[in-house]
Amino acid sequence: MLKDVEKTVNELIKWTQDYFEKNGKNCKAVLGISGGKDSTVTAALLAKALGPDRVVGVLMPNGEQADIDDAKQVVEVTGIEHKIVNIGDTTKALINNLTEGGSEITDDVRINIPPRVRMTTLYAVAQGLKEGGRVINTCNRSEDYIGYSTKFGDSAGDVSLLAGFLVEEVRQIGDYLGLPANLVHKKPSDGLCGLTDEDKIGFTYDTLDKYIATGICEDEATKSKIDRMHLLNLHKLELMPHFEL
Repeated sequence: MLKDVEKTVNELIKWTQDYFEKNGKNCKAVLGISGGKDSTVTAALLAKALGPDRVVGVLMPNGEQADIDDAKQVVEVTGIEHKIVNIGDTTKALINNLTEGGSEITDDVRINIPPRVRMTTLYAVAQGLKEGGRVINTCNRSEDYIGYSTKFGDSAGDVSLLAGFLVEEVRQIGDYLGLPANLVHKKPSDGLCGLTDEDKIGFTYDTLDKYIATGICEDEATKSKIDRMHLLNLHKLELMPHFEL
């Protein structure tokens, strides 16, 4: 838990302003808006740091999105500019082309294609802005620790505001900013597999946060699973290895 959330938020806002001053003065911040806590909190922080007129939220339903109203609520509450780009046809076309080309479409392949299409979309939107744009990663420390993200999908971006914060700390920031509880405390889900994050990974974020912060996990099987996921997914957090001549 954050000891002084007000101080942390002020420092994070200043850090964000400094980043844009050095790495894209006057350009806009572009981020995907899902309607979950991470994109909600990130959008609100960006709006405070840069002003809502310099933030572009992109809603990217994959065909039908049951909770699209939550994503619309985010842009309404934060006052940021937004675009809606439905990736459904693109995703279907890519899967069809892969199938026709002889590639096997497993469940994991099908689940990971949309996040990569979404990241392609975000970079296209950013590059098309006359002011220029920087793509904002919205992953948090808890997700990153166990690799609960798609490599070159939602794990990508030019800069991250939340990578240093555990799930509960992100919620703290959201509550401090006065954001709607239905968004900040919404059960996290990728919106792709029909399960919540916690259903899919097999343990709660409270358990994960406690283990990351203190090293304590009472259930040995859960501890082993977290350790295994962390080791298997470290490649998502590291720079691409290369041969030194």
